[in-house]
Amino acid sequence: MSRYIPIALLLSLASAVATADEVRRVVDASSDGRVAISNPAGSIEVKGWSRDQVEVTAELGRGVDELIFERDGNEVKVFIRAKGHSGRGTSSDLQIRVPQNSSLKISSVSADISTNDVRGAQRLQSVSGDIDTFAFDADLDIESVSGDISLGGSGSALRTKVGSVSGDIDVVGLSGEIETSSVSGDLVVADGEYSRASMNTTNGDIVFRARLLEKGRLDIETINGDVDLEFDGELSARFDIETFNGDIRNCFGPESQRTSRYAPGRELNFTEGSGSGRVSIRTLNGDLQMCRD
Repeated sequence: MSRYIPIALLLSLASAVATADEVRRVVDASSDGRVAISNPAGSIEVKGWSRDQVEVTAELGRGVDELIFERDGNEVKVFIRAKGHSGRGTSSDLQIRVPQNSSLKISSVSADISTNDVRGAQRLQSVSGDIDTFAFDADLDIESVSGDISLGGSGSALRTKVGSVSGDIDVVGLSGEIETSSVSGDLVVADGEYSRASMNTTNGDIVFRARLLEKGRLDIETINGDVDLEFDGELSARFDIETFNGDIRNCFGPESQRTSRYAPGRELNFTEGSGSGRVSIRTLNGDLQMCRD
């Protein structure tokens, strides 16, 4: 048997070794401090734990110049710095453990972001990457370009702002106040209780299947997309609905009326219960269906 290893195999092995560099680092951190993370490509996975430490396990791409991992007062920074300006070969996978009560500020390009068991405020931004997170008691501010956003919650009342360009937004189990917007993407808000909800799309459907609290307000606008509403629990609100080119199907209350003999639009105005809340809906091209659970 030949003891010689083919040159092609040696080159392949050498390339594989050079492709990624695995590192693990730990630093002490504040129990309720901030963790700032930036990764140009790859993935970012953050999980909360009971230790007052931040731990990073990283598989670094061959184009990475440096992993910046440092503490500055109440903040821990985890940044990937690429070699030169090309960004080639910089795809890196980060697995990060943080104190449960930390707040997060994460940005990425071509990297998916996921967080879990983190109870502080979260500000997440991604370009060409999906975002998947779970919220507890602190506010959320999430933005994505060319990526889907999936949010889950424990039902606590908080403020949520989420927007996407060319991506769907799926929100389940949040409560409080929410502002959602999308360009070329569907919006879904389900299984929560809201005092205020705003949903706007340019090209995409809107689904709201949740409870609108007493004196709550729901504002919906869409240019090209259908609207599907299903209200949970008791409902007390004044309804002001208008479509320019679309039907209105109402499972409770009165039927809609034509806005004009010469135009396809329809409108629906009525009061449910004491009318303490407000529901305002405007669609340009799209049908609306509204029911109660």
